[in-house]
Amino acid sequence: MQNISEQLSIQLNHYLDYLCMTKKSSANTVQAYKRDLAKFFDFAELNRIHSFEQVTAGDVEKYKSFLTRSGLSASSVSRSLSSLRGLFQYLMSAGVVESNPTREVHNDKAVQRELNVLSSKDVDALLAQPDVSDLKGLRDKAMLEVLYATGIKVSELIGLDVSDVNIGMAFIKCGDGENERFIPIYPIALKAITSYLEKSRKYLTSDSDNRALFVNISGDRMTRQGFWKILKGYAKSAGITQEITPHTLRHSFAAHLLENGADIHDIQEILGHRDLASTQRYAQYLKDKMNINYIKFHPRA
Repeated sequence: MQNISEQLSIQLNHYLDYLCMTKKSSANTVQAYKRDLAKFFDFAELNRIHSFEQVTAGDVEKYKSFLTRSGLSASSVSRSLSSLRGLFQYLMSAGVVESNPTREVHNDKAVQRELNVLSSKDVDALLAQPDVSDLKGLRDKAMLEVLYATGIKVSELIGLDVSDVNIGMAFIKCGDGENERFIPIYPIALKAITSYLEKSRKYLTSDSDNRALFVNISGDRMTRQGFWKILKGYAKSAGITQEITPHTLRHSFAAHLLENGADIHDIQEILGHRDLASTQRYAQYLKDKMNINYIKFHPRA
C-alpha cells in the first residue's frame, strides 16, 4: 500500500491538473489549493494515516482541531476544509475512494472582522507616494491605481496579464471560470497603466514572452509578498498610521463607491461576490459610521 506522502503526491498532481485543465482555475487558485492541502499532508504524517481510503469523519474533525490549534482563524480553517472537500470529491469521481468523509464535518461560523477602510484623504496621500520619474515608481503607481480603481484582490492584481487590459475600451478582465469579470477603469488609473507600459515595463523585462502585466526588478511576475512590502512602504511614507493590507484598498473601494451613491448590486458584481450578504457588510459599515458621527458631533447627543 502506498503511504500518504506517495499517494498525495500522485493524486494531488492529478487533482491540480484537473483544476487547471478542466475547471480552468487560475494559477493563484491552484497554488492556494496546494498550500491548503499541504497542511493535511502534515496532519496525516503526524497521525500515521497511510491512505486516503482510511480517512474518516473523525480524522477530519481532528484535522479541523489541528488547524485551529496551529493558530488559523475560523475563516482560514474553513478554507482549508473546503480545499480538502474538493479533493475528496475528485477522488470519489476518480474511483480512488468510495465516500467523502469531509461531508460530515461542518465549518465554524467565522467572526466578522471590522472593516478596515481608508479615508479618501488617506487614499489620495497613498496614491501620491510613488515617484513616477523612475521605472519602479511608474509601476507602483499603476498597481496602486488599479487596485483602488477596480477593487480587485491582490492575487487578481498580480495575476493580470498585459492582454487583460483593454486601453481603448477602458476596462480590465480578471478572475477565472464563473468568476471572470470585466471591470471599468477610470481615466487616471488608465493613464497610470499606459505610462507604465510605455515607459517602464519594457525596461523591467526583456522577455517578449512574459505575459505578466506587473513585474518585479528581476523581470518576473510580481508576487504577493513583493506587493505587500511595496504597499507597507508607501503607507508609512504617506503617514498612514492605521493597519493597512492590500485588502484595505478593496474595502476602501467598495465603501467609497457605496458612500457616493453606487448601486450595491453593481458593487457586488465588480467585487465578484456570489452572495449579496458579503457586499452588504459595506452598507452596515457606513451605517455604523453615521451613528458614531451622530453621537460624536450632535450638540445634544
